Amino acid sequence: MSQQQISLPAKLINGGIAGIVGVTCVFPIDLAKTRLQNQRPGQQVYKSMMDCLVKTVRSEGCFGMYRGAAVNLTLVTPEKAIKLAANDLLRHHLSKDGKGLTVFKEMLAGCGAGMCQVVVTTPMEMLKIQLQDAGRLAAQQQKPVMMSSAKLVATNTVPSRSFNSGAVVSAPRAVSATQIAKELLLTQGIQGLYKGLGATLMRDVPFSIVYFPLFANLNHLGKPSPEESSPFYWAFLSGCVAGSTAAVAVNPCDVVKTRLQSLNKGASEETYNGVVDCVSKILRKEGPSAFLKGAGCRALVIAPLFGIAQVMYFVGVGEYILDNSPLSFLAA
Repeated sequence: MSQQQISLPAKLINGGIAGIVGVTCVFPIDLAKTRLQNQRPGQQVYKSMMDCLVKTVRSEGCFGMYRGAAVNLTLVTPEKAIKLAANDLLRHHLSKDGKGLTVFKEMLAGCGAGMCQVVVTTPMEMLKIQLQDAGRLAAQQQKPVMMSSAKLVATNTVPSRSFNSGAVVSAPRAVSATQIAKELLLTQGIQGLYKGLGATLMRDVPFSIVYFPLFANLNHLGKPSPEESSPFYWAFLSGCVAGSTAAVAVNPCDVVKTRLQSLNKGASEETYNGVVDCVSKILRKEGPSAFLKGAGCRALVIAPLFGIAQVMYFVGVGEYILDNSPLSFLAA
């Protein structure tokens, strides 16, 4: 598929719909990824992705698997809009010489797009992680541990939670993303929502650098001839392979980002003072393998997301909406 021939408004619609549908389909796996990445040695609540999902359904119900989904569904469209618009603009400027785009220029355009999208991605991930990890903290606190209940309560600070006294601690009261955002803005200002910005850049920029050229080259292999587009199934598989490969490649950065953005800590869980401090403490206390926590989950999340995006482009949902709505003038 030659995405350069699709108008920018159609790209934004395709990206937004793909994001909403994709998030809805794979969000439970993303929740498992966050909880697995936040586990520390000796405090494991979940043994694997499936164990996490089963325990989540048992303790929190089916809707518990969608904690934080509303944040993603609300902000995924502007996130995709910024990323696609930035990539489109950069590709246009980099191909002004009429020679097309080299792999290096494709990587450069992807790098710029990744840097722009963190404006929305960082606060979105920040709020989502607090909601996703609440169930893990509650489950950890309900396990019998050799420490006082007062210490358990003290380990959870922002946002504030209320617990019952006694050996078994009750689940924290439900809070919304809006409440968390308001509390962060009041206590820490706008920088509170952008905690982990450096780690988010470290994850999203390399991801875009790996994904865009890899997808373009894999997709090119499936073209019957230079003039023809690759078959739908080949584009779908290329998106899945490129997305999952890039996701696993940057998983260490995703682990660091998740740890930095987790405001609530479980019993005896350490805090971090930036990316370098986080990396050194994980290496010292958990070893290099900790950076691969949730890698399988992340690959399972990203692959369908990009596969769904390819479906939207192949079917031409954005173009159909523009052609059959009062907004058709935007496609010009």
